[in-house]
Amino acid sequence: MKNIRVVAAIIKSVNENGDPIVFATQRGYGDYKDWWEFPGGKIESGERPEEALVREIHEELAAGITVERYLTTVEYDYPTFHLSMDCFWCNLSEGHLTLLEHEAAKWLPLDNLRQVEWLPADILVVEAIEAEQRKQII
Repeated sequence: MKNIRVVAAIIKSVNENGDPIVFATQRGYGDYKDWWEFPGGKIESGERPEEALVREIHEELAAGITVERYLTTVEYDYPTFHLSMDCFWCNLSEGHLTLLEHEAAKWLPLDNLRQVEWLPADILVVEAIEAEQRKQII
């Protein structure tokens, strides 16, 4: 089975009430068209994951980000390939998030991420975010 190594950005902000929100994008192509994901993409040869993430967000969303910290690595078997996805908490540092490749996007409340249909691998990212949030409450 083919192995694909990618990175994903969990871009966070706050809404008008000061509540934490994260950015989600909707795929506009392929087998999973209309499903939701955290933005990111493939790691190129010689790139560190953080470098790939900054490049991918610039290419896909025309914005600059700061990679804050690592959250998790998701390993997931899709029917035709194995996905290894390094996921990082990020902040918008430059520009505005502009959709160049995705069909749609929205800011989701951190405490209600399951209101969209996430890609199977991204569900595992949502679970990691929820687990981290539970630890902070305790």
